[in-house]
Amino acid sequence: MPSPAARPAWSRRRSTADQLLAEVGRALQVLDGTIPHARPNPAGAPAADDPVLSAAEARHAAGLMRVNHVGEICAQALYRAQAMLCHDARVRGVLLEAAEEEVDHLAWCRERLDELDSRPSVFNPLWYLGSFGLGLLASRAGIPYNLGFMAETERQVEEHLDGHLASLPKDDARSRRIVTQMRNDEIGHRNTAEHHGGVPLPAPVRGAMRLMSRVMTTTAYRL
Repeated sequence: MPSPAARPAWSRRRSTADQLLAEVGRALQVLDGTIPHARPNPAGAPAADDPVLSAAEARHAAGLMRVNHVGEICAQALYRAQAMLCHDARVRGVLLEAAEEEVDHLAWCRERLDELDSRPSVFNPLWYLGSFGLGLLASRAGIPYNLGFMAETERQVEEHLDGHLASLPKDDARSRRIVTQMRNDEIGHRNTAEHHGGVPLPAPVRGAMRLMSRVMTTTAYRL
């Protein structure tokens, strides 16, 4: 079999096309909620004695969980796009492992939205597409900044989740258990990215990320 360098250009392009097709299939699973996940929901099964939320509390909790669900949609797109163009197997593994754990978060948020008789954001396809493009750009900045982008993303997500834990209705223990586990996982992802060589991003980049995040969270809370 010829070496990769000896293969014709059309063959190498087909390999890239195959990767893109695989990512399209993955995106469809992420968006329609059919992607399999590994860990059980930290909230456990609903129980008859679970506190009943008021209509206003349920709407607020659903809005927060919809924001979290959008965040996991974006994380899937970001990390898989970053990994797709990463030529370092070790770093690619870090990105893909984080993406797999985010699948659990995605499923837990979707399950909680169903319990609250709500739905995911109608703009999820746009969030996914935009985040995938951003991940491709981040991957071209070099490994330290690629991992730095992951670390900064997780740092900002931690802040959002801290705010949600403070804002959730006091009787919504089910959402709180989900958000707490998500926060713990995000801290682990940030630490992993930094341990593997992630560097702080320039202040303008961090500011732009916060601005984009604010637009996303404000929109997703309602839609």
